[in-house]
Amino acid sequence: MSYLAFYRTFRPTTFDEVVRQEHIVRILKNQIETDKVGHAYLFCGPRGTGKTTLAKIFARAINCEHPINCSPCGKCEACKALKEGAGLDIYEIDAASNNGVDEMRDLREKVQYPPVAGKFKVYIIDEVHMLTASAFNAVLKTLEEPPRHAVFILATTEPQKIPATILSRCMRFDFKLIPQKDLEDLIKSVFARVGKEYEEAAVAAIARAGAGSARDSLSIADMCASYSRGKLTYEDVNAVLGGADLAKTADICGAILKEEASTALKLTEDVLATGKSVGLLLKSMLSFLNDCAIIKMCRSAREIISLPEEAFNKTAEIAGFADGHKILRVTEILTAAENDLRYSTSGRITLETAVLKCSLPQNDYNIDALIGKINALEKKIEELKTLPAAKAELQPKPQPAKQEEPFKREEQVIKPHAKQPSKLLEENGDSPFSQPKAAASSVQPILWENGGGAPCGGSLTEDNKKSLFARFIKCLRTTHKNAVLFTLCMDLESAFAGDKLVLYTDNETVKKALARTDNASFMSEVLQSLGVTDYEVRLKGQKADPFEAALGELKQNFNGADIEIK
Repeated sequence: MSYLAFYRTFRPTTFDEVVRQEHIVRILKNQIETDKVGHAYLFCGPRGTGKTTLAKIFARAINCEHPINCSPCGKCEACKALKEGAGLDIYEIDAASNNGVDEMRDLREKVQYPPVAGKFKVYIIDEVHMLTASAFNAVLKTLEEPPRHAVFILATTEPQKIPATILSRCMRFDFKLIPQKDLEDLIKSVFARVGKEYEEAAVAAIARAGAGSARDSLSIADMCASYSRGKLTYEDVNAVLGGADLAKTADICGAILKEEASTALKLTEDVLATGKSVGLLLKSMLSFLNDCAIIKMCRSAREIISLPEEAFNKTAEIAGFADGHKILRVTEILTAAENDLRYSTSGRITLETAVLKCSLPQNDYNIDALIGKINALEKKIEELKTLPAAKAELQPKPQPAKQEEPFKREEQVIKPHAKQPSKLLEENGDSPFSQPKAAASSVQPILWENGGGAPCGGSLTEDNKKSLFARFIKCLRTTHKNAVLFTLCMDLESAFAGDKLVLYTDNETVKKALARTDNASFMSEVLQSLGVTDYEVRLKGQKADPFEAALGELKQNFNGADIEIK
């Protein structure tokens, strides 16, 4: 075979060439240097992190006649024979295809013979978790007490499938995923050795796609080098990986974050019509949203993401007009859709449904969707404040001069006995959803007055009772400092026991939150401004106090009578 793939051509041959497994390399080198080589090793970890490679280097090193820095010299007869595959002292066994009890019995018999040329006979059993229970039992005693010349190296990606009796007889080494920076350095060194020009963003994209695996990264680099005749660009890598074009992915995610459902759905259809896989498009969208989150949260986002200048600017532009709650909500929905694709017979419908759900937060009662709605309303109010025509409309209307006695009662409605909303906002403390005080004070009086109310000194009429809870919620909604309290009260149910308002909830946590001193005080003041002097929050199914129920019924039946309680 005249051509070898990158991951075979540039496979490490010494300990110093192994990428980012220093904790394992150091132990193995010390054992070789002090002549304390063990009899059984277990190499476990993700694919492409160097398990088999390090096993081969270790096997050659312990048989080398003149090791250099504990690594095989490559010049002695033992090294040459092992490198060319002619050595009889190193056996590589694929447990995926030789997983039966007969193969392990054969190994148990042959292990007794001494090595031919070297000091040790090494058995490298790859994918050892594929062995059957009978095969494990067959090799168990040999693995515990092998001949002095035998060394076993077991390699696996799924150590949890190996029996505890085997694990306890091996020195276990856990290989870790390789960081992106080290993968980039590895790819650059390979491209330099083959004379391939590249862009920094292209190498970063290959390393990200490798996801911590050196073999995967080199395989992708091999494909990209064959794809591009000249300088390797970011667009070339994107084309090789089969992902959606960054500009189209950005347009889809931008339409979703702007809540333009029809546009987002049309753009999704256009990309899928070109033959792109649903899974790849979904993966591209999640990667783009992750970049948006990094740009929004990290100051060094440009170094972390490593995108071309134009692509980074477009991503930053879309991340700029979306709040963190919205990005988080969309990411969670698309992640759930990615999991659903495994069991879906129509991936296209799964993706399009997720896109519609992301684009229509007004139809979603998820907490992040509700917070997003509140943030959108606050932005609109802030924008409204800058318009000249709106400023005039939002100015408090002058109150009419006092005329006759009949108007005194209405004046009481406009000026409730409770504290003014602006004072309530100041006392209630800051909230992460609040606008500057100037915006709240200029809009709040008008919104509050629209709620209406009953005089504090009189009884509520039946009409007032029917609409009172809706006006109460409206007052909370227009009070920008209490968005969380508004969210808690939205799902409450209400009923009157006489003039006492009873609020029902089926959630003990909501009841405790509403009973907090600050929340209870604010709710009491708002309800007083609407004419309710007494209220209670109960769990559904909780019975009222019999005395209070009877007193409420008495007050309702004898409206206006002076009832003395003794």
